[in-house]
Amino acid sequence: MTKEKKEYTLSKQLLRSGTAIGALIAEAQYAQSKADFINKMYISLKEANESRYWIRLLTDCEYITENMSTSIYNDVEELIKMLTSSINTTKEKLHEK
Repeated sequence: MTKEKKEYTLSKQLLRSGTAIGALIAEAQYAQSKADFINKMYISLKEANESRYWIRLLTDCEYITENMSTSIYNDVEELIKMLTSSINTTKEKLHEK
């Protein structure tokens, strides 16, 4: 496989997992229940974690620069913190009842 083909394949995976995060969050806004909301947010969290993996791989293969990698990676880390917080808060509210 050529270098360009590998880069395209890895970038496509990052695009897929990265855009899935937003789609799942949007879907969670209309969840049928708190449990459904938590489930969708967990899947979004898994996609964010997968995005972290693709960012590291793209960096290790030197398809993206360290500066770009750090910026994107930090954004994903922040998103993971927000998703985790949202999941935990919703779980607490679910168990209060």
